[in-house]
Amino acid sequence: MLDIQYIRQNTQKVKDAAKNKNRKVDVDQILKLDANRREIISAVQKLREERNVISNKRPPCSDDIERGKKIKNELKTVEKNLKEVEDEFNKLMLYVPNVPLDDVPIGKDSTSNVELKKWGTPTEFDFEPKDHIELGTNLDIFDLDRGSKISGFRGYFLKNQGAILHMAMMFYTMKKLTEKGFTPFIAPTVVKTFTLFGSGHFPWGSEQDVYSLNDEDSYLAGTAEIPVTAYHSGETLNESDLPKKYVGFSPCYRREAGAYGKDTKGLYRVHEFWKIEQVVIGKNDLDEAIQIHEELQKNAEEILQELNLPYRQLLMCTGEMGEPQHKKYDIETWMPSRNAYGETHSNSIMGEFQARRLEIKYKTKDNKVNYCFTYNNTAIASPRILIAIIENFQQKDGSIKIPEVLVPFTGFDVIKK
Repeated sequence: MLDIQYIRQNTQKVKDAAKNKNRKVDVDQILKLDANRREIISAVQKLREERNVISNKRPPCSDDIERGKKIKNELKTVEKNLKEVEDEFNKLMLYVPNVPLDDVPIGKDSTSNVELKKWGTPTEFDFEPKDHIELGTNLDIFDLDRGSKISGFRGYFLKNQGAILHMAMMFYTMKKLTEKGFTPFIAPTVVKTFTLFGSGHFPWGSEQDVYSLNDEDSYLAGTAEIPVTAYHSGETLNESDLPKKYVGFSPCYRREAGAYGKDTKGLYRVHEFWKIEQVVIGKNDLDEAIQIHEELQKNAEEILQELNLPYRQLLMCTGEMGEPQHKKYDIETWMPSRNAYGETHSNSIMGEFQARRLEIKYKTKDNKVNYCFTYNNTAIASPRILIAIIENFQQKDGSIKIPEVLVPFTGFDVIKK
C-alpha cells in the first residue's frame, strides 16, 4: 500500500505506474475521497472539542445541556458518514500498485524484459536427447498418470530416486542459506486473509490463484513469502536488529486458473510444489535496498552455478511485475526439451508496500518510527528445477548424473534404470 501523502505529491507518477502495470486505478476518485475524508475528520474534531468544553462546565446551564444533545446527534451522523467514506477510500487504496524504480523498463509483456546476463552454455548432446517426461517415466522417478488419477489435472508423484533428489535439493539449499546467516523457517501453509492482503496477493489474485479452504478465513499459501513476511505483522522492531534475513521452506499451492493450455504436460506448471524462499525485512533505505536485492540475486545464482545449470538473468518490465514490486529480477534456467530458458526464480524489492499493509515498523536510534522495507527471492522451487537437472544431466544410456554438489545429500551419483 502506498502512503496517501505520496499519492498526493506524486499523482501523475502513481497514475503512470498503474497504467504501466496494466492495472486500472481511479486515482482521482481516491484523492477526492481523501479530501472529503479530511474535511469530515476536521468537523468531527471540532464537535468533540466543543463537547469537551461543555462537559467541563460545572454546573452546565440549560443551553449547554441542549447543545450537548445536539452535538451527540450531529456526531452520530457525521461519524457514520466518515465510516462510509473511509471504507470506500480504504478499498480503493488496496488496488493502487507500487511505483517501479526509475531503471525498470516500461512494457506490457515479456517482449520488453531486458536480458542482463547469461551464465554457462546451453547443454549440447552427441545423441538425441529426451525430455524430462520420457526420462522420468523410463527411470520410474515420477508418475504423472497416477498423479492425475489421484490428484487431478497437473497431479504427480515423485518416487524412488526422484523423491530423494527432490529432498536433497531442498536440504542443500536450506543448509547453504543458513550458513550464510539466514534464519531457517518451516513456514505454515494455511494462512489467514490478512497475510494475503499484506503480501499484495489480494485483492488482485483472490479468485485466480489462491485455494480457499472450507474453514472460515483460511487459505493455502502459494509461497513461503506470505507467512514469513507476515511473521512480524503489527510489530515495531529495533533498527539495530535489521535487516532480518529468513529462509522459509514450505509446500506451495496455486490454482493456475489463468494458465489453462500452458505447459499442460510434465512438471513445469503444477498445482502443488515445494519451495525455499529468501525473505528479508530491512530499513527504509533505497540504497540499502539495492544492495540487499543484489545479495539475494547472488545467492540464487550461486545455487545454480554450483548445480552447473546454465541460466540467464532478466530485468522485468512494468507489465511483467507484480503489483507490490519496485523492481524484479527473474532467472530462467536452460531446459533442453524446450530449447529455451524456463523461469525458475524471481527476486523482488517491495519497498514499504507490504510493510504498510502488515504494519511492520522499526524505531530508529533517534526514536523515529518508519515502515520497513521487505524483499523476497526464490532460492529453489521443485519439481520445476528437477526438469533442468534431469534434462541437462541426461546420459546417452538414459541415465541421469547427479550434480556433484548434491551427491552428499542423495547418497548416489547417478540414476539408472
